[in-house]
Order: sequence, then C-alpha cells, then structure tokens
Amino acid sequence: MAISAADVNKLRQMTGAGMMDCKKALTEAGGDFEAAIDILRKAGQKVAAKRADNATNEGVVLIAISEDGTNGKLVALACETEPVSKVADFNELAAALLASAVAIDAADKDTLLASTLADGRNAQEAMIELTGKIGEKINIAGYENITADKVVSYIHSNNKIGVLVAFTNVTGTDVTEVGKDIAMQITAMKPVALDKDGVDAATIEREIEIGKDQARQEGKPEAMLEKIATGKLEKFYKENTLLNQQFVKDSSINIKQLLEQTQKGLTISTFKRIALA
Repeated sequence: MAISAADVNKLRQMTGAGMMDCKKALTEAGGDFEAAIDILRKAGQKVAAKRADNATNEGVVLIAISEDGTNGKLVALACETEPVSKVADFNELAAALLASAVAIDAADKDTLLASTLADGRNAQEAMIELTGKIGEKINIAGYENITADKVVSYIHSNNKIGVLVAFTNVTGTDVTEVGKDIAMQITAMKPVALDKDGVDAATIEREIEIGKDQARQEGKPEAMLEKIATGKLEKFYKENTLLNQQFVKDSSINIKQLLEQTQKGLTISTFKRIALA
C-alpha cells in the first residue's frame, strides 16, 4: 500500500524516529501505526543489543534543586560519542528523564527507568527508541537523589561532571557561596569519601599494601613497614577525604574548619559526584 508523507510525518512525531525509518516501518506494518511503532522499538532493541558492550563516556549531566533548596536530583545520561551528546533529541530525553525523576521523586535509577515520561512513554523504552534512531548505546550512567537542610549543586562547564552537596545544621545561614566553593573542590579534587570513616575497607587495605611496598623498596626494616604504612594512610585520608582536604582557596584551613568558620556546627552529611569520562 502507498504510505503518504503525512502518515510518515505523523509516525515521526509520535516516535522521534527518522523519516526513512518511519516510512520503512509503516510499509512493513501495512499502514498500521501501532504495529509500526512496535517495529521501530524492536529495531531499537536490536541496536541496543549489538552495542551493549560499548563504552559510554560522553553525554550530559543535569541537576534539579527543589524550590526550598532541600532536595537535589542528578541525572547523567550517557552515549558513546560527543557529537551525539549535542543532538537535540538526546538532550531532550535527558531533560525528560530529570523531569520524571522530580515528578515522582524517584528514589533510585531503577525507579526512574520504570517511570512514565510526560509524553506517556516508558523511560527505558524511550531510551531504546532513541538508540535505534541514533545508532548508539544510551544509558543512565548515574542517578542521585539527596535531601538535607540545604543542598547545593554544581555542574562543570562541559556538562560532563555534576556534584550535589548536602549540608546539615544550617540554622538559617546562607551557605550558597561556600557550598559552591566546596562543590567545585569536589569536582576538581575527587574525594573518595566524606571522612576516613567513609573509606571502604578494600581501599584502606590497598593503600596499606602500597605503603608497605613503597617502604620496602626504600629499604626500611620489615618490622617497621606496618607503622610506616599507617602513617602514609593518614596522609591518604588528608588528601582524599573531603572534610580533611585543604581548602583550595585557602590552604591554611581544611574543609571541616571552613564549615565551622562559616557557621558553628555546620557540616556536610553527604556529597555525590558523577563524571562522564
């Protein structure tokens, strides 16, 4: 049967797929729109399956902060190449995912993937459809949802890194400026945890072994290796845990001291950093 340009355009508006793909799907479906949509979805699933093992190091990071500033949500939508990260459809999908996360207060990535977008599509199905359209793997590389007395955010200028910082004991103090400074520090310095209590056991064990190996290579006595490694571990905590890091704008104080200077009792309950690289 003849497929009109109007029908092709209608299917394109419904799915976002390319004109030729829509015409092919409608032709195969005999003009049945629902069947054509299924054909396009299956095409997307095939592309997604073929590219399942491909790396997704490009994309965009988007953040939404609630009007009262107590909640922050971060979505990182990833793709394979930089040109795709700049495509309008890709960015519109990222924005739609963030809007859905806000609308349902999605607790985690699985909840977001199962959500219904504003246009009525399932989030995961929308990602598969776009995969079929652009021919690249698309996935949610990260999702965070945090609540605190005050949540401050920062997105690096290339939209590839996003940070959320949760402050407690704010007691009416405006922490916007100091929060931005700390978020920028997290972006640049990549702390592994808030303080040493948050460093996982595997990391601690690895750092101790590295310290022992370094001391051994320096010719230190075997009996001293544990003590030397423990000292190196303390240095690791100072350099790699947020509250113990020197403040990049004033190396005479660390982040914990900066918070105390800003407001007595002010602290950070958690932070989240997601980077596409």
